Amino acid sequence: MYKSLEWTGKSLKIIDQTLLPSQTVFHNLYTVEAVFDAIRKLQVRGAPAIGVAAAFGLYLGLLPKRFSNKTAFLNGAKKLADYLASARPTAVNLKWALSEVIDSISQPDASARELLQLVLKTALRIQMDDEARCEAIGLNGAPLIEDGMTILTHCNTGALATAGIGTAFGVLYTAHLQGKKINVLVDETRPLLQGARLTMWEFRQVGIPATLITDNMAAYAMQRKKVDLVIVGADRIARNGDVANKIGTYSLAVSCHYHRIPFYVAAPLSTFDLSISAGKEIPIEERSGREVTYIWEQLPITVENATAWNPAFDVTPAALIHGIITEKKILKPPFEKVIEKLKFNGLIQKNYEELIV
Repeated sequence: MYKSLEWTGKSLKIIDQTLLPSQTVFHNLYTVEAVFDAIRKLQVRGAPAIGVAAAFGLYLGLLPKRFSNKTAFLNGAKKLADYLASARPTAVNLKWALSEVIDSISQPDASARELLQLVLKTALRIQMDDEARCEAIGLNGAPLIEDGMTILTHCNTGALATAGIGTAFGVLYTAHLQGKKINVLVDETRPLLQGARLTMWEFRQVGIPATLITDNMAAYAMQRKKVDLVIVGADRIARNGDVANKIGTYSLAVSCHYHRIPFYVAAPLSTFDLSISAGKEIPIEERSGREVTYIWEQLPITVENATAWNPAFDVTPAALIHGIITEKKILKPPFEKVIEKLKFNGLIQKNYEELIV
């Protein structure tokens, strides 16, 4: 599988997702500002992937600085973490990854130089951790996929959105590797066309048959019995099981409920935010109206200076969700009771001692 991002030893190397599928261009990011801009401009995107990117961005921001002691180092790290976290407000993985790094350097009694190396080691751990979570999500979710099924998905949840094989995409990819013959309907995902540009590209890379549809065709496809299952990703999951995901997810869940089609969410435990009780508390990023009034910043499609509303995410109530596929297991309703029993014990990939820093 291709890598959406990787550490080169000196820089964070990413695929510029704003240029896909027409061009496959890699950028090497050497500064924290470059990482911030890449996240903000969607050159690197997807909740798990931006968390990994931010962890490396924190290291790049600390690398050129000089700190006299541990306290000064921690203060500088926290300031940079706040800066990076502000790049995208909805995806909780961003803050989660940065918190993992800050926690890792808060306890040891070490010099600033030793703490800097620990920041890099933790970023590498987070990258490995996401790879392991994606594989586990794929294995847990694959039994839901039966031979001959048609599955509908929304936005982009594959290797471009994670450090591994993906979440919802990872489930389909794992089923494909198991020899199951499946077909996928891919929502184009207006206004930024992540489904059309990125998910279709990913399915082409791995040889899974996929058909592109516009977002407003999904309900009709369900009515025509062309959809057996819907699987999407998540950017933040509240304590009661409400899910924030790319705009258009909620309407899919409503259509699934009406047509009695199972609606699943695939996400790692790092996407759960136990500090909020329900989806109404999730901050929803609103982006430039130009993304709506133009097709991919190029073709104007409405009157000049038209007013546009552009929430990047919506919230799907837990009552509409058939199950949440995690690296632990598939969670079933009532979600609040199940989630409160889960052990959120940090990174799951434990074999870090041999990492070369």
